[in-house]
Amino acid sequence: MKRILEKAINDNRKWVKDGELASYIPELLNADKEALGICVTTLDGEEFFAGDHNTKFTIQSISKVITLMLAIHDNGKDYVFSKIGMEPTESAFNSITNLESNELKKPLNPMINAGAIAVVSMIDGETKEEKFNRILRFAMKITGNDSLAINEQVYLSEKATGDRNRALAYFMKSMDIMEGDVEEILDIYFKQCSIEINCRDIARIGAMLANDGVLPWNNQRVLSREVTRIIKTIMVTCGMYDGSGNFAVHIGIPAKSGVGGGIMAAVPRRMGIGVYGPALDKKGNSIGGIKVLEELSRELDLSIF
Repeated sequence: MKRILEKAINDNRKWVKDGELASYIPELLNADKEALGICVTTLDGEEFFAGDHNTKFTIQSISKVITLMLAIHDNGKDYVFSKIGMEPTESAFNSITNLESNELKKPLNPMINAGAIAVVSMIDGETKEEKFNRILRFAMKITGNDSLAINEQVYLSEKATGDRNRALAYFMKSMDIMEGDVEEILDIYFKQCSIEINCRDIARIGAMLANDGVLPWNNQRVLSREVTRIIKTIMVTCGMYDGSGNFAVHIGIPAKSGVGGGIMAAVPRRMGIGVYGPALDKKGNSIGGIKVLEELSRELDLSIF
């Protein structure tokens, strides 16, 4: 496995030159554009690494999977999906027109920014600190990493430049999609996106999902089989934004990306994969990471289709 991973990294490092760092969050421009790394966590707890797998980066939209798990736990799936749809989108992840013009009159899915912000508003907690600490503690549990923390510089950068997310949030508040204080909900959202992780952390989240909600390293169940099925299905249809269909055809595994350069993937009953490459394609997905996953899917026959 290690040889296969090293070959995939070496074969596809050339693609990073065609991508760009996320510029709308200024702090993300400090990343090394040429970085590319991977970790695989199998369901018997083995872990394999290659490339820049130890590099820390912010979780960004991969955190949307974590908060969706919590929101369903706190409210049940019927309530959550009465406020948010389950449909793919052909628009960008931060689209405003998408929110206003779709027939559902609610965010199309929980993997785009509008849907994810609405999800945060459903998480239990008396204060914004309590809500965020629940998110962070749950992230620690499903990664097996008690040292997770936010990157303060990225958090402040996101908060200072997050006007489009504010527009989405206030529009949803006006339509009764969201309850609570908008600025507090946004603050939680900016913080959750700024949690700092590495390839191993997201590979472990993927392995838990691949194992139907059971942590492979201690056999603890953290999610029901039904909720993990819902999460993985939405990852297939919506997890790579408006590039999800192309990803499903060429790679064929549930995955969620973030503009920090991470991709978290879950191969049912086989493994979790965490990839990092901050050079992004036009959809906001890691260009090198997608190429690495495409080679692995082909070599290891990972597609679920």
